[in-house]
Amino acid sequence: MAAAGQRAATFGETAPPASLTADDVAVLLLADVAAGSRLWGWSRIALGAWPLRQVPGLRLAMALGSGHEGGFGLRPSVSRQGLFVLFGSEAEADAFLQTSPIPKVYAARSREFLRLKLRATSSRGAWGGVEMAATVLAPTTGPVAALTRASIRPGRARDFWAHSPASEHALQDAPGCLLAVGLGEAPILRQATFSLWENQAAMDAYARSGPHLQAIRAAAAGGWFSESMFVRFLPLVVQGCWRGRSYG
Repeated sequence: MAAAGQRAATFGETAPPASLTADDVAVLLLADVAAGSRLWGWSRIALGAWPLRQVPGLRLAMALGSGHEGGFGLRPSVSRQGLFVLFGSEAEADAFLQTSPIPKVYAARSREFLRLKLRATSSRGAWGGVEMAATVLAPTTGPVAALTRASIRPGRARDFWAHSPASEHALQDAPGCLLAVGLGEAPILRQATFSLWENQAAMDAYARSGPHLQAIRAAAAGGWFSESMFVRFLPLVVQGCWRGRSYG
């Protein structure tokens, strides 16, 4: 597997804009909050989107907890968390990353901090009632990313978590996976997974085989989710550090 730092130079260099009127751009911040700032970190999740209410161009904001050590499963992390925000234009996403105090405060209060800017190559479903537009073509070479998130029906939570361990282990061990993180709006019932891959072929090989495919089929057949969203991305920016690995 190529080192993440070696791959980062190719982010955003492929996939010309698709002929679409929308200009959605997503930003994902991943933070491992320092011990002295844990109360602040927990307050970010408790407050949710409220601290971002004045951010220009914001279409969606989700403050997210994470699993233990940024992984998956029911045991929560005391320090690792994420912030997913969606903007109506790349200019507004850039302004957030470059001039807003919010990413700067996360970075200053964290032992590790990773920021990603993403354009969707395909998108299905919604998050909090908000749909994300695909605005670029899928790349033929270079890194890609994926986000899956779901609101799990309470009566289907046991089924979801029964399938989770095998799928998680397969993801973390999958060839070509550069990063995988478990995220969630709320324990047990509102879960998300973000992953970064060396290329489309590696992502497809994981998605179309093994425990992950079995879980997707079971979820569809059993009606596990009241709302879900599945998005594939072209990473435009990947900068920082996560779980001891540098990107960018």
